[in-house]
Amino acid sequence: MTATSYAAAHAWLADGPAADVRLEVRDARLVRVEVGVPPSPGDERLPGMVFPGFADTHSHAFHRALRGRTHTGRGSFWTWRQTMYDVAARLDPDSLLALATAAFAEQALAGITVVGEFHYLHHRPDGRTYDDRNAMGEALREAASRAGVRLTLLDTCYLAGGFGQPTAGVQRRYDDGSATTWANRVAALADDDRTRIGVAIHSVRAVPAEALTAVANAFPDRPLHVHLSEQPEENAACRAAHGCTPTALLAAHGVLSPRTTAVHGTHLTDDDVALLAASGAGCCLCPSTEADLADGIGPARALADAGVALSLGTDQHSLVDLMAEARLLEMHERLTSLERGRFTVADLVAAATHHGYDALGWPGGGRLEVGAPADFVAVRLDTPRTAGALPTQVFLVAGVADVDTVVVGGDVVVREGRHVLGDVAALLGDAVDAVWQAVS
Repeated sequence: MTATSYAAAHAWLADGPAADVRLEVRDARLVRVEVGVPPSPGDERLPGMVFPGFADTHSHAFHRALRGRTHTGRGSFWTWRQTMYDVAARLDPDSLLALATAAFAEQALAGITVVGEFHYLHHRPDGRTYDDRNAMGEALREAASRAGVRLTLLDTCYLAGGFGQPTAGVQRRYDDGSATTWANRVAALADDDRTRIGVAIHSVRAVPAEALTAVANAFPDRPLHVHLSEQPEENAACRAAHGCTPTALLAAHGVLSPRTTAVHGTHLTDDDVALLAASGAGCCLCPSTEADLADGIGPARALADAGVALSLGTDQHSLVDLMAEARLLEMHERLTSLERGRFTVADLVAAATHHGYDALGWPGGGRLEVGAPADFVAVRLDTPRTAGALPTQVFLVAGVADVDTVVVGGDVVVREGRHVLGDVAALLGDAVDAVWQAVS
């Protein structure tokens, strides 16, 4: 394969920002990274600051159909969930393919090069399996391929409607009936060049305690994610059922390890933080979702101080902007601590890039260094939002409108702010309209 080379006036390398950087790509990987060199003839010039590709560590692509449709009256996570269930009941493999293709393309426009899709829409709405038991998961794989992004499909075990309760209504389409049946279905899924198959425990309320160990041990070499302590009600119900916090329950059943990523972690105790740190688990925060759903503000600084690697997710797609998520991580800390600079820019870049790649089973990704996947994003420094900003601080002021070029595995997916699929807004509009017009 012929090498492709890029020249960047500024780039965020493994040891921080650098000037006059030349990147050479061969066979989808970076084979040379030179610093302090002028562009060579034939180099493609990248504008602004070039970052490693952004990792959306926690995504529910089908939630994109909810954006701008849930803000009526007061409510909580639990009232929002009823509308989410309505959308979940309307989807089939074809409509999920259309919606996820558009949603993943929107993520690419935001500089996201790998998506961790927390997937539990496994079966038909009434719980019957499709002829291909993984039809919905394969629709997500195909959607990511069309949109040009990497995918970690986090196939999610969901066996209960709450502590001691069976699944009901649309939850039946999530339910495989047992951990063994779930594992057999997942075993039929295979990695490819752009896809990793990971696994997930939806939550301690959706997987009975007696099944936690079996799920955790089913695929010991794959990433394992779990919604954790997103809501105070979840913690209270777990204490009532098991006499401990959800984190302690996971620890007791061997779920926590360096391959585990806890999602949200909004309502953790000091002991919970210590358990996560001792196990080597990471934590993915989704600040825009946690704000939108009135979940609360998680103990991000306490987790980081304990040695827990932090990553970031868009979750319900109310906002698709990893730079904004990173800023919210810092701003939420400022609001609770009354202190600025709780995280350095380097901390925030790490959370949006290589911490997410690591959590999603792409070791070495999210870095601009030799041997890493050739995934990177160029953010302009000459827009109304970024003009005058120091290149080293542009991550704190830029947004999706400032993303110029996105490269995934050496392929240009976004150029001059336009996705190779064309009008992504039209794709989204058509896909969302089709979901809401479908009969549930």
